[in-house]
Amino acid sequence: MAIEIKSPTFPESVADGTVANWVKKEGDQVNQDEIIAEIETDKVVLEVVAPTNGVLTKILKKEGDIVNSAEIIGEFDDSQQAKPQNKEKTEAKEEVILEKQDSPKATNKKSGPAAKKIIAENNIDPQSIESSRKDQRITKADVINHLESKNKSTENEDTKSPILSSSRPEKRVPMTRLRNTIAKRLVTVQQETAMLTTFNEVDMLPIKELRSKYGQEFEKQHGIKLGFMGFFVIAAVQALKKFPIVNASIDGSDVVYHGYQDIGVAVSTDRGLVVPIIKDADTKSLPELEKSILEYSEKARDSKLTIDEMQGGTFTISNGGVFGSLLSTPILNAPQTAILGMHAIQERPVAVNGEIVIRPMMYLAMSYDHRLLDGKEAVRFLVSIKEQLESPERLLLNL
Repeated sequence: MAIEIKSPTFPESVADGTVANWVKKEGDQVNQDEIIAEIETDKVVLEVVAPTNGVLTKILKKEGDIVNSAEIIGEFDDSQQAKPQNKEKTEAKEEVILEKQDSPKATNKKSGPAAKKIIAENNIDPQSIESSRKDQRITKADVINHLESKNKSTENEDTKSPILSSSRPEKRVPMTRLRNTIAKRLVTVQQETAMLTTFNEVDMLPIKELRSKYGQEFEKQHGIKLGFMGFFVIAAVQALKKFPIVNASIDGSDVVYHGYQDIGVAVSTDRGLVVPIIKDADTKSLPELEKSILEYSEKARDSKLTIDEMQGGTFTISNGGVFGSLLSTPILNAPQTAILGMHAIQERPVAVNGEIVIRPMMYLAMSYDHRLLDGKEAVRFLVSIKEQLESPERLLLNL
């Protein structure tokens, strides 16, 4: 029985999507709940799964096509069984036979289906193509190199002016939907906000000593390693409570004050930067925060984040230090008012109580929207985070 395959039902905030990848091809046998295709939206990648066991009979939307919510993208038959066959080998065999019949010159050089097609389209004598293989089989790359060499020779004959060599490899691919959305948002933020950045540095020795002293016990008790990000989230939450303007956002000519702290943690993936949100971070303990951070990081890298897990957010923390960044200027995650940038921990000489000592130091950067925040609030907010991290007891005492 023929069954329609539809794209997922998109949330209201998602207008449409793009067919990113057909995991299965026409004629493939698939099992129930097996992934058939992937739909990329502006925010996440959604999976289309097989409704039951059967065969994918028709693909209606090709990779790169735009699809709407719950739109038919293919057909599926649960009454068929896959007929295994090697189509490429069959075509290759037929084309080699035709090659032998049609052109006696081609008897010494065989070619694959892709190469044969280009040879036929450009009416090329296979004997004139230089093979890069020991068995003299002509590959697609051999045909392309032959054409480029021929075109270069023709252009040099027609014009005496120098031309650029086409032998240097280039690859042109369309920007992914997620990357395109990120690019547009970043440009919009730069154009529509009065973004400014303030910097400070924090001595990470107290936090490192805590991790060294209680790290193993923490992991044994909670089943997760004690990282740095959890401390930063707690410090940010308490600083946001002291300075609610940093937790606010601009909506037209209004200022919206949020009575909750939803912290976004930026995660880098192969598809681009995504920001899952830790909802009500002020109600979570350090172990709960560390578990949430790890879970979201894994889901982000596996493209398993849902729309709901990425919506909202009142403040964002970005950690460029994991890649070795020593200092950078983070860009606002609109419509939020501010973003905190963490960086690599580096041992540096600093003055402590009049003496030069070596300490593990981290530069902090806070970008903020100057339309809403004055420098005084921004600097005091960042200093509050610094003080809490350098005296972890303040995190416990909520100071």
